[in-house]
Amino acid sequence: MRVLVTGAAGFIGNETARVLLERGDEVVGIDNLNDYYDPALKLARLERLAGHNRFSFEKLDLADREAMRTLFAEGRFERVVHLGAQAGVRYSITHPQAYLDSNLAGFGHILEGCRQNGVEHLVYASSSSVYGANTRTPFRVEDNTDHPVSLYAATKKANEAMAHAYAHLYGLPATGLRFFTVYGPWGRPDMAPMIFTRKILAGEPIEVFNEGRHERDFTYVGDIVEGVVRTLDTIAAADPAWSGDDPSPATSSAPWRLYNIGNSAPVPLMEFIATIEQAVGRKAVMEMKPRQPGDVLRTAADVSALEAAVGFRPHTPLAEGIGRMVGWYRDFYRV
Repeated sequence: MRVLVTGAAGFIGNETARVLLERGDEVVGIDNLNDYYDPALKLARLERLAGHNRFSFEKLDLADREAMRTLFAEGRFERVVHLGAQAGVRYSITHPQAYLDSNLAGFGHILEGCRQNGVEHLVYASSSSVYGANTRTPFRVEDNTDHPVSLYAATKKANEAMAHAYAHLYGLPATGLRFFTVYGPWGRPDMAPMIFTRKILAGEPIEVFNEGRHERDFTYVGDIVEGVVRTLDTIAAADPAWSGDDPSPATSSAPWRLYNIGNSAPVPLMEFIATIEQAVGRKAVMEMKPRQPGDVLRTAADVSALEAAVGFRPHTPLAEGIGRMVGWYRDFYRV
């Protein structure tokens, strides 16, 4: 297939593009290469794809409406994997405009491009953050998501609703994947797994928020990407059992689906740190901090819907995934 992958220089987007290329697809990648974190890492990720003759890349901003229109008109994409966005919960508190531009206007441009150019299936990244103030776990795709606690989460919730409108009005098959705390090689340096790894290796103190009383459903990037690719191959279809009298939040009479994709094994933050300590071979120096705005206490994914739809659930054990991540970090940064 000819596939557009947005965020192709990003953590998940880059690995998704690599897997699609390895199986024989033709991939066009876009990314704006912004400086939210070190662009050198993004360029290094792109270098991984440089040897594939079926890969092409364009530096492009999702919020640029005319550039996006031209991309789709000339691209002849059969399917689209939309993983480009302004990421980060805490950054959304201090830089809301970046999320309005990229995650709302930019996603609108993706939807319009798909609609106007006959794309067969759009798969896009949502987030476990949409569960917001919910406290009952594991989170189910049928749960209410009307109480986001960050603007980032609100934009992801809005993406799901926007995709449904396009599926309903224009018949655009669209599948949203709610990712749960992704980690692994080539990971984002602004996220806790890489921050902890870097600082523990350097002997620097790590900040442990909410005094370590968090639990997260850490999910290995390889599992996430396998779920993305399997979902891309499973075109969203209308649910014949869906009823407006008792509407399911996860399916529709339109070709629209939502799935959680997480490891279904939430880990206390202190256990996560201990796993990194073991892989690094050094104890962490910890500075206990209060809970941060926008943080949720616990995430846990019910992935039964994903497993039923595509025959896959994440499975990589935490120690194995952390070992690979730390090994990559030592090699890439020559530590």
